[in-house]
Amino acid sequence: MPTVIRIGPYRFFFYASDRDEPIHIHVERDAALAKYWLEPVRLQHSVGFGRAELVKIASLVLENRGIIVETWDDYFAD
Repeated sequence: MPTVIRIGPYRFFFYASDRDEPIHIHVERDAALAKYWLEPVRLQHSVGFGRAELVKIASLVLENRGIIVETWDDYFAD
């Protein structure tokens, strides 16, 4: 489960088994978890985050989309 980046209390990561899904990122803080699609950036699922925090996280995903995509591509390269 590669960690892509950490920003403040958030860990951005994906699972090794995510290869067959469209590009996305999981975000966790404590027991809260969310999943964002990247093309386009949009929330797919969340547990434990409030609405304002999800908007903030979406902004962080958008700001760091380049490194997320690059890490995904490098990790899943054949």
